[in-house]
This record gives sequence, C-alpha cells and structure tokens, in this order.
Amino acid sequence: MQAITRRFGQQSFRPTASISSINSIYDHYYGVDHPRYGSTLAAHKGVGHLVRKGTGGRSSVSGIIATVFGATGFLGRYLVQQLAKMGSQVLVPFRGSEDNPRHLKLMGDLGQIVPMKFDPRDENSIKAVMAKANVVINLIGREYETRNYSFEEVNHFMAEHLAVIAREHGGITRFIQVSCLGSSLSSPSRFRRAKAAGEEAVLKEFPEATVMKPAVMIGTEDRIMNRWAQFAKKYSFLPLIGDGSTKIQPVYVVDVASAIVAALKDDGSSMGKVYELGGPEIFTVHELAEVMYDMIREWPRYVKVPLPIAKAIATPREVLVNKVPFPLPNPDIFNLDQIIAFANDTVVSENALTFMDLGIEPHKLKGYPVEFLIQYRKGGPQFGSTVSEKVNPESWP
Repeated sequence: MQAITRRFGQQSFRPTASISSINSIYDHYYGVDHPRYGSTLAAHKGVGHLVRKGTGGRSSVSGIIATVFGATGFLGRYLVQQLAKMGSQVLVPFRGSEDNPRHLKLMGDLGQIVPMKFDPRDENSIKAVMAKANVVINLIGREYETRNYSFEEVNHFMAEHLAVIAREHGGITRFIQVSCLGSSLSSPSRFRRAKAAGEEAVLKEFPEATVMKPAVMIGTEDRIMNRWAQFAKKYSFLPLIGDGSTKIQPVYVVDVASAIVAALKDDGSSMGKVYELGGPEIFTVHELAEVMYDMIREWPRYVKVPLPIAKAIATPREVLVNKVPFPLPNPDIFNLDQIIAFANDTVVSENALTFMDLGIEPHKLKGYPVEFLIQYRKGGPQFGSTVSEKVNPESWP
C-alpha cells in the first residue's frame, strides 16, 4: 500500500479527454460568459478584474464587495437588501449595539452580510472596514444636532474623510454619496448647507464619485408620514407649519435604493455625475397630509402654525442642546432646521439628471408605498373613523 501511495504521490494527475470535454460543455452552458449567468456589473476602465459567477441571485457572486456606511438607517436596510439579492457581499459598519445591524444579516446568504464595529472619528477603524471593499456607499446623515455630533461633522466632514480614505485605498472602483434634494451652499438650512459642502468635498477628493440627491423618502420606517400619523392619533389634530402650501416631491425609498444599485451596474456613465431623485408627483404639504389622513381613515383636523411661532417653539432645544449636561429629546414635528428648510419649495430641477437617466420609473405615492399607514387605523386594518361612521351599525356582525 505504501509503495502504491509513493508511486501515485510522485505522479501528477492530468485530466482525461472525457473530463476536459465535460468541463468545456459546463463552461459553454453555465459559465460566467453565458448571457444568462454572467453578472451585469460593468468592468470600468482602470478597474481590476471582478470575480463573478452564478445566476444573479443571493447565492451568486456579483463581484461587488460594498462597504455601506449608514446601513442601519432608513434607506440602508433597503439598499442592503437589493445588494444582497444580487449576490454582493456587504460590509456594514456600525457604532452602537451589536443588535443594530442584526436585522440586515437575514437579507443575504450565509456570510454575505458582515457587521463591523467602527468609530467614525478613528481613521484606522474606517480603513479596516474599507480594506476588502471595491465599492463604498455613504448614507450617513442626520437632520438634527446632538451634543456629540454637529450638522457639519456628520454631513460634511465625515463624507470628506471617507472620500479621502477611499482615494488612498487604491482599490475602490465606485464611491456613491447620498445627499438630499435642495442642498445648496446658499440654503438657509444648516443641514442642507452641510450636505452641499459634503457633495463638493467628495467630488473634489474622488472625482469619479456619484452623488444621489433624494427628496423626502416615504416608506415603512420614514420620518414624516409616521410622525404625522402618531401625532394625529395622539392629539387628534396635525399642526401645519405656515399654511401647508410648500411644494415637495416625495419619493418611495425602494426607488432610491434601486437607483443606487442601477448606478453600480451601469457602464460607468454615472461616474462623476449628480442625480436628483424625486417622485413622479408633486404635493403640497397639505395634500400629503391628506394622503396620510385618508390612509389612516381619520377625519382631517389641522392647526395652522405661523412660521415665526413654529420657530419659537423649536428654538429652545437648539439653544440648549450644547449647554445642558444631559441629552435632549430628538425633535419630531418641530425641528427648527427642517422648519426653515421646508419654508421653500423642494422639487427636482428642470435640467437635472433623474430616475429616467438610470432606467428607473419611480412609483406613484398613493397605494402600496403608503400602505404601511394602515397600522394606525382605529379598530384594525378594515376599520377607522371615516368608515365606521358611514356604515349602518345594523349591518355589523
């Protein structure tokens, strides 16, 4: 037996003609060159070879290894789901509890969603979560200040820092910065000025970056319709800042995630460009509130709050946030910076690049995108004030 083992150990195994023919048949029908099984991820000029295989599902390999900063937020969960669905590996930096990214691990195949603890103020920590990536997506943003983080640090300096490290990395092929619609260096809103400064800094440090500027995003965990519905159910009215005539162009959050993935999968035509992502319909704030009331089946009741009074209500928190030795509650309806920002119309510019340039048709808001509001109906999904008051009680079971 030992002699046989030594004899075989000294020989090199060579594939027979039958095995070679089987391999050629497999490569012809199931190889990555086959149009059905090849990835649609583009190989850009100057980009290293991306290993791709599979049918394009969760158990495939798309070639994308994406570090998604801010993945535990509202937009992040939808983006991670779409990246994982196409077989990408997603590195999820988080700075809080280990439970924060737990819901994301279910979205991909085993080992494809990798939570990584990091400190956004520690350069070595950021480099560690980018080390294996070839794509960086920055979703970090906050529309209010806290004792620890200012508008400028979160929305400007962090974005700039990530772009600098991505450029020095050398292997980052795509950088996508998510800003907000209406961002401008001349905006009266500090949040929007910081976002605009972040865009400029990213494009300066990483000229091939793509900037996405979504409008107010609507979805199950959103920060506008949910807050309105909760306030209306608790106090039986909704405060309208001003007269509610400000125009906005809300967008379904899933469409924004799809736009980011579409930019990653194109031929590089989106590199270095700025996209404004608004929904197909323009609403006034009052009209959007009517959509909310219609979905929760409550009679609409409004209290119009003049702009100066709304600012006066919201100002004390902004004054005290850095002066008291304890954290203050986060603002909901009366957020001073948001009150200032939405004093002016926020819609997509006339000549801006939009969803259509990425091959995406955004969803209309009425219908499925706001269906999550049925959780606020009185008595269950089939009931509510506006229904129960119209139905004859004799017809009830």
